[in-house]
Amino acid sequence: MSNSSSITQFLLLAFADTRELQFLTFWLFLSIYLAALLGNGLIITAIACDHHLHTPMYFFLLNLSVLDLGSISTTMPKAMANSLWNTRAISYAGCVVQLFFFVFFTVGEYCLLTVMAYDRYIAICKPLHYGILLGSRACVRMAAAAWGSGSLYALLHTANTFSLPLCRGNALHQFFCEIPHILKLSCSHSYLWNAGLFVFGFSLSSGCFIFIVVSYMQIFRAVMRIPSEQGRHKAFSTCLPHVTMVSLFLSTAMFACLKSPSTSSPSMDLVAVFLYSVVPPAVNPLIYSMRNQELNDALKKLLPSPVFQQL
Repeated sequence: MSNSSSITQFLLLAFADTRELQFLTFWLFLSIYLAALLGNGLIITAIACDHHLHTPMYFFLLNLSVLDLGSISTTMPKAMANSLWNTRAISYAGCVVQLFFFVFFTVGEYCLLTVMAYDRYIAICKPLHYGILLGSRACVRMAAAAWGSGSLYALLHTANTFSLPLCRGNALHQFFCEIPHILKLSCSHSYLWNAGLFVFGFSLSSGCFIFIVVSYMQIFRAVMRIPSEQGRHKAFSTCLPHVTMVSLFLSTAMFACLKSPSTSSPSMDLVAVFLYSVVPPAVNPLIYSMRNQELNDALKKLLPSPVFQQL
């Protein structure tokens, strides 16, 4: 029997068995990764360079883009390298680092999306107090709280996961180091500690979800009281990108978490995890810039090419 002290590497799940499909997978992943790097990088640069975008909403968007870059960079480069070099191996230390940073960036993003809901609530429901409640110092504190929550949650889960004895081999049925698949290798039954982490995680995720829902209920009520149709449309348009990102993030995560174990298969697990770990960071820049004229204007100044001039 193997244990955690004797395991020096883990074997990740391969996306394809033949070299042709592995090369195809590599180029597909590379295209998605470069699109995510380009989209999030442009948003970060545009917000940093254009003083018109130095507002709370865009400050939080900049942080979101950084978290998206970190999240997709935690999983995709290793997956691309394994497909290119026809290997499945990841070192024990590499698995620890990958798990920590993936949880860190994912939880941090969820907390930041909650903060962004508060930003939209204040902007629409209490516009006269916007500058007071969302000053620069308050924005930094809220962003730091989101990053700190992700760091704490990742530290607790990583420490718990790799403190358990692993005695069921080293093959992970996933393309990166994910907590449920590592726990399947454990022969320990630390129910009390795992229950405590579950309660903490459930409380955090439920609290954020309830806060977002209540915020948008108040926003919807406030918008419906606006007398002009143009005013209502403008208010809704400022919330639409955020609502879309939250819906995408939660729907893909819930699909991965709530799929039935009886009907689940390795290929279904792979698709589900790919959806929540790769798709949101790749498409968030497109969602937020599609109908955002201020951001599009900043991109036009940054890249005065015919493509951006037509936005």
